[in-house]
Amino acid sequence: MSHIALPEARMPAKGMPLHIKVMLGFIAGAMLGLFAHFVAPGSPIVMGTVSYVAQPVGQIFLALLFMLVLPLMFSALVLGVAELGDVASLGRLGWRTLIYTAVVTLIAVAIGLMMVNLIGPGHGLDRSMLDQAMAQGAQKAGEIAATGQQLDFMKMLLGIVPKNVLAAAVDDKQKLGVMFFALMLGIGLVMTPSPHTQAFKSAVQGLFEICMRLIGMIIKLAPYAVACLMFALCAQFGWELLLVLGKFALTVVLAIAVHMFIVLPLWVKFAGGMSPRAFFRGSQEALLTAFATASSTGTLPVTLRVAEQNLKLPRKVSRFVLTVGASANHHGTALFEGITVLFLAQAFGVELTLMHQVMVLGLCLLGGIGTAGVPAGSLPVIAMICAVLGIPAEGVGIILGVDRFLDMCRTSLNVTGDLATAVVVANRSGDVAESDVVLPAETAPEAAH
Repeated sequence: MSHIALPEARMPAKGMPLHIKVMLGFIAGAMLGLFAHFVAPGSPIVMGTVSYVAQPVGQIFLALLFMLVLPLMFSALVLGVAELGDVASLGRLGWRTLIYTAVVTLIAVAIGLMMVNLIGPGHGLDRSMLDQAMAQGAQKAGEIAATGQQLDFMKMLLGIVPKNVLAAAVDDKQKLGVMFFALMLGIGLVMTPSPHTQAFKSAVQGLFEICMRLIGMIIKLAPYAVACLMFALCAQFGWELLLVLGKFALTVVLAIAVHMFIVLPLWVKFAGGMSPRAFFRGSQEALLTAFATASSTGTLPVTLRVAEQNLKLPRKVSRFVLTVGASANHHGTALFEGITVLFLAQAFGVELTLMHQVMVLGLCLLGGIGTAGVPAGSLPVIAMICAVLGIPAEGVGIILGVDRFLDMCRTSLNVTGDLATAVVVANRSGDVAESDVVLPAETAPEAAH
């Protein structure tokens, strides 16, 4: 199997590692935002800084990442499949990824359901408080509920095969369709070895290298963008972000913590053959980026880079597993959906039997696959599940005040789950050797020393 050589890498520049800069930006932005909210909450100066400085800087950074996500996902998956060498290897890798994703996602949802049953965050809530919370987000909640009522799992599954690839490319909800098209192209490359297909593969490899080089330039802005995003969030909401619905937020955070820091480390250690400490040390830049951006797809460029450079995963595994995972492997999202549905059922006094909760388990598994990997992408799915169970779909308005923070938490779990799955798949496939391609230095600015 031939590989295309990349330019020889230069030694990374000395200085503070990027993930440390991102963490400092995160802390500085949060502290400044909380201070601004404490000193002058809602003042014209603070809100002007948020509206005209912090949010635009953060949004431009996200837009730059999203601009490159589609070509990166497409080229990475085509190359990942093509480099497997044969369709049988693709089948084994695909089945392992699917089975591991399903099992660990079910464990995540089960943890969430157990936690919400134990803590009971929706029991005893004051009805007037519920009405007030719903009223504050009535318009957005109505839009989410309407979108949720239009969702259909069968249509979502059938939509994996796109009728129009270009139409799927411009719709976040149809990213799986683009991934399917890339998968088929990769299979076609494997089954049609010729000088012409090799030339096409070289062109796709060139697209991938260009995207990684540009991302290497953009990611240098991450510490400043993260600081701006955190400042905007904390300056607007302050500590009230957690105090309004503290019990619900605590339930979600505890469930995410159990899955992220107990289940996934055990899985990585015993099924992936990697030290949990090494795993989290190598993954921390991607996790911080996921937390700040609240987008699995937006974090994909960083996730791919840390997988190949820090965790030393083989590129044919990391490109396949992580690219598919950014669209379809959402541990944190599925967990959050399960908790939220049961929380709303408790809040509105809707009794859910054991069979109903098993149904929620299955729906959340499918919902985690079908949810768009963008901020607040899970809310329409939650509204749809609520409608199926007879829970007022407009109830999602209750959680809008804390959803942004919880979205950041569950996205971190999504990305951690993607990386853990890649580690396990690589180990179980016998592909534990480091990637044989060295990326150029600009691709990995200030990589971990």
